[in-house]
Amino acid sequence: MLNIMEVSETNSMIEQEKLDVRTITMGINLLDCADASVQKVCENVYNKITRIAKDLVSTGCAIERDYGIPIVNKRITVTPISLVGASACKSPDDFVQIAHALDKAAKKVGVDLIGGYSALPAKSMTDADRMLIESLPKALSETDIVCSSANVGSTRTGIDMDCVELLGRVIKQIAQATADRDSYGCVKFVAFCNAPDDNPFMAGGFHGVTEGDAVINVGVS
Repeated sequence: MLNIMEVSETNSMIEQEKLDVRTITMGINLLDCADASVQKVCENVYNKITRIAKDLVSTGCAIERDYGIPIVNKRITVTPISLVGASACKSPDDFVQIAHALDKAAKKVGVDLIGGYSALPAKSMTDADRMLIESLPKALSETDIVCSSANVGSTRTGIDMDCVELLGRVIKQIAQATADRDSYGCVKFVAFCNAPDDNPFMAGGFHGVTEGDAVINVGVS
């Protein structure tokens, strides 16, 4: 049972110490969205995100009203898209289409950011990993709230220097492609070593393959 001291401490945290919920992030598994057709993948991705996350923002706002604690950001993470698009994408432009589907779905449900336009080439790159990375300048310049990441190494397997070399050129291209917006595209990309299985934190957020179909992560400041 709550006592008066706990209530007083909570009020103090909210009113004086600026307690807030920094973010609620919904992770969504998109592995079942894979298909041989890029258009079908985009359709599956859009439909699943808008179905599962349709009430995320409204629920967050209701929690804010009920408890009087602000929730600063509402976000989504998805399965790394290099895995989801591997069977369909034959070029970087194919991956860009999926980035647009993510952007459209995230805007539809009203979240602030969507992460998971990502690749995990810690040991070596698949063709899908390489194409997704090569698509980043176009994908991040043509979308508004899509965030991306790449895990380029780990303590166990070492650093994928081929991927590092490619990313060195790609990051410069991202900056150039968004130069009219203070190179904002680079803000939406993270290069990792030792990325965790699942990461709800932006801009490097992605929904891990070891997670369930849909999960909620809460960050408190």
